[in-house]
Order: sequence, then structure tokens, then C-alpha cells
Amino acid sequence: MKKSKDYYYGRQTISKSDTSSVLKVLQSPFLTQGPEVKKFEDEIANFTKAKYAVAVSNGTAALHLAMLALDIALSDEVITSPLTFAASANCVLYCGGKVVFADIDPKTGLIDPVEIEKKITRNTKVIIPVHYAGQSCDMETISKIAKKYKVIVIEDAAHAIGSEHQKSKVGSCQYSDMAIFSFHPVKTITTGEGGAITTNDESLYKKLLLLRTHGITKEKQDFKNPHNLEVGPWYYEMQTLGFNYRLTDIQASLGLSQMKQLESFVKKRREIVEMYKKGFSKDVRFAVLSEESYGIPAYHLFPLLIDFSKINKTKTEVFKALESKGLHLQVHYIPVHLQPYYKQFGFKLGDFPKAEKFYQSEISLPLYPSLTMDDIKDIIKIIKTYAV
Repeated sequence: MKKSKDYYYGRQTISKSDTSSVLKVLQSPFLTQGPEVKKFEDEIANFTKAKYAVAVSNGTAALHLAMLALDIALSDEVITSPLTFAASANCVLYCGGKVVFADIDPKTGLIDPVEIEKKITRNTKVIIPVHYAGQSCDMETISKIAKKYKVIVIEDAAHAIGSEHQKSKVGSCQYSDMAIFSFHPVKTITTGEGGAITTNDESLYKKLLLLRTHGITKEKQDFKNPHNLEVGPWYYEMQTLGFNYRLTDIQASLGLSQMKQLESFVKKRREIVEMYKKGFSKDVRFAVLSEESYGIPAYHLFPLLIDFSKINKTKTEVFKALESKGLHLQVHYIPVHLQPYYKQFGFKLGDFPKAEKFYQSEISLPLYPSLTMDDIKDIIKIIKTYAV
């Protein structure tokens, strides 16, 4: 088989309406700190049915701000999945907290609620379930565990904008205190770089707004004015130590335009996933993730699990063979506890065997709306021919 074209595991989908929206802002008086950010936040809140949304510079910033808003500090333990991008755990370290991992359900790649409960101690303050590949974790069970032990839940929904859980949109915070999203170009919608936090808690919402912009407020009703300074139109107060995690109006305008296309993006992604599932079914060399009955995933990734004991190549050899035919794939993820930086915390190979085994077999296939049905057939054929 000759190399036909190049495919990547993910890429953005940008329309003429997206370009027009961005151009309109570029020609406006406000490139940042203007009206588009609030419009984007309102659109996210309206879509998810959460009371509040705070747009930020990226998904990692969203996680960091969520930790800061909860005052995570030394000795506070936060439980999350080892099968995730490093930011899900790093955000705890940024605040001086302790990362605790709970192993996954290998059928879904999602954190296992049974494993979560095993890891809870008197120092546990937060659980961060990760909606891997776009499928929601079992939030109802996780919420019950959190209430039992009086801990907080933050959904890492970086993969899951548009996904549903128990007929509610992920991000509604029905079973959590906050949810975070990422709008990196490979995600279902993009703002270039960007993220958001949703919540139904007004006090958390106000803290997030303050922390997002240097800890500074211009809201008169919130002024403390400790030095009795004259409060003119120029006046502002720094009330806590915050960060510059703002989203620009340029990015927000792209996000607003992308939100109008979100449902169609989700529909196309699910159609592609169904083709993959059908194409790899009844082939003992390959397996796909189970889809739980409690939700409808808006797939960010399509993980394919390969039984390397049944083929004649190593994972590296498969990667190189597929790349030579135009398939530029990725692996999601190297378990966080195996990263060199995390060795100092006592983590080692063998700590989370289900996540480690999953990593050894997983590759992520191309998944984005511009792929045609012929493209998917081509990808399946390439894999079945050269991943052996």
C-alpha cells in the first residue's frame, strides 16, 4: 500500500465564520479585557447549565485556579488518575499539596471509584476525576463517596466539552463543585489556547475571577480601601496574590464561533468512532473502550488497544511503520507516576498496574471532523496491514 495522505491524531477545524469572528475583533477597539470574554463565558454557562463560567488562558490555568480557590496547601491530599496529562496532578503540586493516584478501570480508561475510596484519608481534600477521551467518569458514585468523606470534587473535563452524564451536560456541576475545560487546538472546540471553569457556587466564582487577574478587583462593592485612598474612576485594589490567566477577546471570539458548531462537531466525531468500532470489531488483535450507559461521550480521542502478544512488532515498530504510511499518532498517556519528576514522591513502576498495562497497549487514532468516511476506511486498512 502506498502512502496516500497524512493523518494526525487530532487537529483543529476552522471555518469561514470562525475567521470572520476573529477578524471582527481584530478590527475592534478591544483585543483583550473587552466584551467578548464575558459573552463566551455566558455561552459556556448556558450550554452546560452551570450558573457561572470563568474563561482562562488554558486548561492548566483552570486547574491551578481551582486549587487556589480551594486553598489547597501543605498536607492537603488530592486524588486523581495516573492516566492523564501531567497538569491534572501538577496543579496540586503548584499549591504545595500532595498528589495521590487511584488506578483505572481498564475497560474505560476512567478512574475507578472503588480505588478512589481506598485512597481517602483524613487529609484528603479533593478528588479530581478525569473524563478520559471524552467519556464522563461515574460521577454519581464519586459524588456519593465525596459526600461520605466530606471532600470536594473537581471534574477534569478537558476532553469532555459536549459530553453528557445522566442526561446533563458535563460541566453542569450536578455532581461536583467545579469542572474545568481545555480549548487547545486538538480538543473538540478551540480558542487556540484557552480553558474555562464552571461552578454553581457564587463564592468560588468570585474567588476565581479575582485570582484570574492578579488578585485585583475594580468592583466598588468589593473595595476594602484600607488606606482611605480617594476612590476615583481609576481606582482598583489587589486583595490577594493572583495570576495573569486571562483569555483574550481574540480567543473568546473564536470560542464563541466554535460553540455554534459544537453539536455538529460532536455528531461527526461519534460517527467516526462508530466506524472505527465496526472496523476493528471481531479482530482479536485490537480492542476499543467500553461506553458506559450513564452518559454520551463527545469523543476527544479514539484510543485503540493493541494486543502486542498477538502481532509481530513492538509498539515502537508499529509507530514507525504507521508513520511511514502517513499515520502520525500519539499515546494517551504515559502514566504520570512514571515521569522522572514524580520519582521523588516515592512512585515507581508497578504502583498502578492497570494504568501501566493500558499505556503499554494504547495508541490514539485520528479523530477530527474534517476526516471523511473514505479517510477512516483508509486508516483502518493501514493499521490492519502494517500494525502486524
